[in-house]
Amino acid sequence: CLCAGLAATILTLNLIGVNLTDAPALPPATALPTAALAEPTTATPEETSAVETPSPEPSTLSAEVRAQMDEIQQQVILLRGLAPTGPVQRALLTPDELRQRVIDELLETYSQEEADDDAHFLALLGLLPAGFDLWTFSTDLYAEQLAGYYDHETKEMYVVAGQTFAGPERLTYAHEYVHALQDQNYDIENGLGVNEAACDQDSERCAAIRSLMEGDASLVETEWLRLFATPDDLHDIQAFYGSFEGPVFYSAPESLQNDFLFPYTYGIEFVRQLYLAGGWAAVDRAYTNPPTSTEQILHPERFPEDAPIVLRLPDTLEALGPGWRPISQGVMGEWTTRLVLLTTLEEATAIQAAEGWGGDAYVAFTHEPSGEEALIWLSQWDRLRDSEEAFLAFRGYGDQRFGDHASAAAFSVNWNKADVYALLERQSEQMLWIQAADVATALTLRQAVDFPTTMP
Repeated sequence: CLCAGLAATILTLNLIGVNLTDAPALPPATALPTAALAEPTTATPEETSAVETPSPEPSTLSAEVRAQMDEIQQQVILLRGLAPTGPVQRALLTPDELRQRVIDELLETYSQEEADDDAHFLALLGLLPAGFDLWTFSTDLYAEQLAGYYDHETKEMYVVAGQTFAGPERLTYAHEYVHALQDQNYDIENGLGVNEAACDQDSERCAAIRSLMEGDASLVETEWLRLFATPDDLHDIQAFYGSFEGPVFYSAPESLQNDFLFPYTYGIEFVRQLYLAGGWAAVDRAYTNPPTSTEQILHPERFPEDAPIVLRLPDTLEALGPGWRPISQGVMGEWTTRLVLLTTLEEATAIQAAEGWGGDAYVAFTHEPSGEEALIWLSQWDRLRDSEEAFLAFRGYGDQRFGDHASAAAFSVNWNKADVYALLERQSEQMLWIQAADVATALTLRQAVDFPTTMP
């Protein structure tokens, strides 16, 4: 439920070229007509007023702040063209109250043990250093970055505020109210399937849908900034951005920084392309047939036709023997594939190699008695040329990460070091990566896989 950090939002606006003192509009051919500012697209003013009658709210929310929130909600409704179906409970939080909510939220949905497993998996890929405390980092990062959030389970919206409800808080409120409209119209948890169980089963799909949601809210936010932000708002936001330090975010490994910003930086461009092609109606259609992969977010022109290929790995846990358990499994997707390659390769090379991704499946294991870990990752590429390109890129990744390979052939290469054995193979459009602490474990995994895998 935690989303939309103000710093992340402003970083995104900066990355996509939105100047806070002169925010550009969407292209004139498709920008919101001036007439639309006087009348909602999908709700009349009378209907909107009826459903937006405020419900009882905390006494700490002053009449002035409530009035500002109500005004921003009307502006967002006009910009986005989605009609609300009811009121939203609202409150302001102090930074200390926010941090406690972040901790409570993470403790409820993300345990220290789960975070440790994720950290071990990411370390296997070279995305995190060994021993990284991912749970504490996540808590500190959200407490630092989060300026407000909409909770789609409790239907409540919170904005972090100091002594005033100024430009940064107003901008955050515009963003977060879009999430409330998304939930009321499309049901985030049940309709879109963004819930703990579904996202545990298919994190790639959830990453894509979250990017749609954040991109939608961010695009509306840029238009709110351009059309409705006051000079004082712009001054306050600029001052916030100029003074923001973000020690937790900027001290994080680059892979975590990039991953944190992904739903904003790539989500807003994905939604922008939908909007340019068919207005908000095209964005609304995306909620009825949501994106299913980060590939579609990275390449909006591939949505919705280019669905990911589903791959399945055999049950290799039995082959490994007693003491082993899976710590992570699922689909990496084009985005994580790119992040892995970026740890050792030039950006252009990594992006180009990951671009031919068509589908994958992976399982990472740990051996409880010894602490050893292993990974098996099967990937499918769009064309033969794409698999060749990916093979060469991952061969370079392995050489940079582990040192020169021990042996290589036209379609296979391995690295045999004191604490790691890695094997890379390619057959036609498929590629197999196996990594373990020793040769025996790696070869056990290799023998358990019928490679190449027959497509379902």
